[in-house]
Amino acid sequence: MKLFKKAAVLAIASALLLAACSKNESAQSAASGTSGKTYIVAIDGTYAPFEFIQDDKIIGFSRDVLDAVAEKEGMKFEYRNTPWEAIFATLTKGDSDIVSASVTITDERKQSFDFTDPYFEATQLIITPADKAGEIKSMADLKERRVSVMNGTTGSAAVEKIQGTQSSLIKRFENMPLALKELVSGGADASVGDNGVVKYFIANHPDSKFNTVLDPSFEKEYYGFVLRKGREDDLMKKMNAGIAAIKADGTYQKIHDKWFGDAAAQPAAGSAASAAGKKS
Repeated sequence: MKLFKKAAVLAIASALLLAACSKNESAQSAASGTSGKTYIVAIDGTYAPFEFIQDDKIIGFSRDVLDAVAEKEGMKFEYRNTPWEAIFATLTKGDSDIVSASVTITDERKQSFDFTDPYFEATQLIITPADKAGEIKSMADLKERRVSVMNGTTGSAAVEKIQGTQSSLIKRFENMPLALKELVSGGADASVGDNGVVKYFIANHPDSKFNTVLDPSFEKEYYGFVLRKGREDDLMKKMNAGIAAIKADGTYQKIHDKWFGDAAAQPAAGSAASAAGKKS
């Protein structure tokens, strides 16, 4: 880097740099730690309360978990908001080290990527307007209904299993907020998504009346942070050690209570669901 002798020039350059950093969340370090490698985290900021954008900053449950892991392990993370459709490609291209996008651990995905130990237990949930409560009581009742989903997710796969992959009644959106907006506007009779996202949405729309259905066919799912397959450094070891540490000392539970307000059990280390689909 060239050195500038004039203080005014240096001040202007510093101001521009600070402005750019504040505007772009990808330039923000996640936690203090020893000097060394900064790991790039590709994060899908459209999935409240797990990872989403507020005041130009990525926040959420997953972000808080990662920050706590970083603090425990003396790591540094740099967050880059990345659309779901392109997020896994960042790993294969080497543009990121970790994907954080509420990704369900599945046998299919484990063929292409490596997963940390689980950090959240989830299940699918059907959400309908309250006036549909008597009509929609299970997944079977969605067979001939308009259903909004996030494309490429576990919820989408569940609806496709009932209606078929080519059904014109399935309304697919690039993120869950758009799918739920379709439900609110009357464009869908129901929506299917992860329970944490659905419950958070309902809590933040107190003036709207909704009904939720937990179908017995919905299996438990487990979120994990995603790494490139066969990575040879100690990143996976550090991540799993950090996850175990924050569960052991109560930090995880505090983060969970902050975002979900209950004392739900933590997922057991190493457990995973084998259901197909994503998003999760």
